[in-house]
Formats: sequence, structure tokens, C-alpha cells
Amino acid sequence: MPHADSALVPETITTKAEFWAHTYSQLEALLDSQQRNWVTNLSNASSLLYSSLLAFSPHFGNGQRAVNWCGFYLDSELFPQPRNPSQRGESGVRAPSGRLLLGPFNGKPACQYINIAPGKARGVCADAFLQKRTVVVSDVESYPGHIACDGETRSEIVCPLILREASGVLGVMDLDCLVVGGFDNEDKAGLEKIAELIVTACDW
Repeated sequence: MPHADSALVPETITTKAEFWAHTYSQLEALLDSQQRNWVTNLSNASSLLYSSLLAFSPHFGNGQRAVNWCGFYLDSELFPQPRNPSQRGESGVRAPSGRLLLGPFNGKPACQYINIAPGKARGVCADAFLQKRTVVVSDVESYPGHIACDGETRSEIVCPLILREASGVLGVMDLDCLVVGGFDNEDKAGLEKIAELIVTACDW
């Protein structure tokens, strides 16, 4: 089967529970066990989720596009060390930046980084990362400290990527919607399973 066909959603799927079970199985097949690079796998995951949600929009329940942005923000420690000596501490080792950096995504251009340092953290992604829990925001306009990368976004869901054996958070998976109340507990349950699948499918 061509890889692009992974994002096809059969017409027989009309409920969110069916959709998330189908998307999980498609992603599981797409994340080839022989290839565990996180950049590659997160790229395919964001594309699959974004494309599948667009295909499923007529059944999503909000009457509009089910998603206008889907992607990842990762702990900056996962990225290559800078070559600039001014960005290193006295020991020669880079000091923690306290940031999430933009990773693979689908949608309009987004914020390049999000502060997670004490006293500077703000926004849904930072809260989900620091609290190690999924945050569902029905109306972003009423969320304290919300970062508006796309002014058209009205609701959002962010799931942390948790490395269970280390009890550490690698980053977050972020989805935006154009309508208020776009995501609910069914989406939360489906996306948390997908986040766990993504974490176990990659070498970090």
C-alpha cells in the first residue's frame, strides 16, 4: 500500500471512537520498526493526523475543519548541541535553554520556540509539558497566557510525550481547531494512546 493511503478514512467510519482506533492502527503500521529516528517518525505522524482529521471533518462534530494545525514541540535538549562557544557554560557543556523547539508539523508557520523555564513558561504547550498531563482548551481566548501562533485558532489540545521508563517528558503533541469546543474527552483518549505509540516507536 502506498504510504499516502495511510491517511485515507473509510466512509464507514463515522464516530470519533472509530476514527481514533483506525488512525492508531494506520500510524502503528506506518511507524516501521526498522526505522526509529524521531524526526522521521514525528514527520509522518503529524502528516497522518492532520490529513486524516481533514478527511474526517464532516463527522467531527463542529461543522468545520477538524484541525488547522498539528505538530510537535520538543525539549531543546533533543536537538544538536550549538557550535557557538558563547552558548556554552564554563565547563563547555551547553546550559539548559528552558525551551521547547518547534518540531515536525503540518499547517501554517508556527512559533519557533516556547519558554518552559521557571517564571517564563506560558501557554498550553508549556503547561502540558510541565504538568505532564493532557490539556484540553475549549476556548483559547479564555486561556491565561495562550500563545496565538495562528489568530484563527479557537480551541486546542496538547498531549505530553512521556518516556515512561525515565518518567521524563520529551515534548508535546499539539493540535489546533478553528471552532470553539473542537476537542473533547474522546479526542483526549485517542491522542494519548497515539502519543504513547509515538514515544515507544522512536529512539530519543
